[in-house]
Amino acid sequence: MSDQRVPEIELLRAAYAAFNARDIDAALALMTPDVVWPRAFKGGFVRGPEEVRAYWTEQWSEIDPHVEPQTFYLEEGGRILVSVHQVVRDLAGAVLASEHVGHRFTLEHGLIQAMEVCPPPSSTPKA
Repeated sequence: MSDQRVPEIELLRAAYAAFNARDIDAALALMTPDVVWPRAFKGGFVRGPEEVRAYWTEQWSEIDPHVEPQTFYLEEGGRILVSVHQVVRDLAGAVLASEHVGHRFTLEHGLIQAMEVCPPPSSTPKA
């Protein structure tokens, strides 16, 4: 992994930790004011920290997702693809889904500018 990309990967690790801890303010502090975030649970995208806050608040009132980053892949254009293990439970604790997916991040000025959900990486060079 390029040492120049270590701060970006640590930023993403912190974002996952904040999400899993339900610390919305800490997670939003790692995003740009014009962040574009997928509504993976409902479809479409939200834009800006307040829309992300509203989406996550709604999501967490219906399901209990936990997302662990497994591997980081450096891509062209400064993007980072993260292979994650995602476990989604209902509010009673029953597992609804346990799967590996990809999250592709675009960073700008050391903050998350966009994320998209994609298939998990298969043979991309690892970071």
